Amino acid sequence: MVIKVCGIKTEENIELISNLEIDMIGLNFYPPSVRYIEPNFPAECFDVLPQKVKRVGVFVNETLKEIDLIAEKFNLDYIQLHGDEDVDFCKSVAKDHKIIKVFRIDEEADFTKTLAFSFADYFLFDTATKHFGGSGKKFDWSRIDEYHGDIPFILSGGIGPLDAKAVNLYTHPQYEGIDINSKFESALAIKNPELLTPFINALRNNN
Repeated sequence: MVIKVCGIKTEENIELISNLEIDMIGLNFYPPSVRYIEPNFPAECFDVLPQKVKRVGVFVNETLKEIDLIAEKFNLDYIQLHGDEDVDFCKSVAKDHKIIKVFRIDEEADFTKTLAFSFADYFLFDTATKHFGGSGKKFDWSRIDEYHGDIPFILSGGIGPLDAKAVNLYTHPQYEGIDINSKFESALAIKNPELLTPFINALRNNN
């Protein structure tokens, strides 16, 4: 199972994350976000991370030029497109980067829209909100039964410390892993190891 921890923005949290059994970290480059990483943040702080932990840059309706600049500086492994990016723009990004395309899910979600993005490396299904970014709320996971594509997906939206069993029990042919964020914070943008460690251990041990 892929475990992605999103919203890392302090040196202390980078050090913490480096000691956890995770697969991806999410770095938010969307300026309105409370977890925004400014371009002048020292990229060398991430060098403490094991090479196996992939760096995912989160962008919302950003320019291709800016994505390329930030991807190079922070040595990003994936570009997560979390906005209203159309197919042509996503294809442009995908020429030089692995991409994760986000789809916001509610009761009216149309999973046939994913078909046009079949060049993506992953999809990420998140709870629909009025604004871009996390809501801290779950959507009805059964909605994903309507997804019949070939691209693996990451499940996001309000997953918390008490959800390990539900995460382990959830099944879908393309279910690849989860994305966690605000429910594991002791303060805004500060991830709490006392919440993360037992949760990750429960997932890895299938408890």
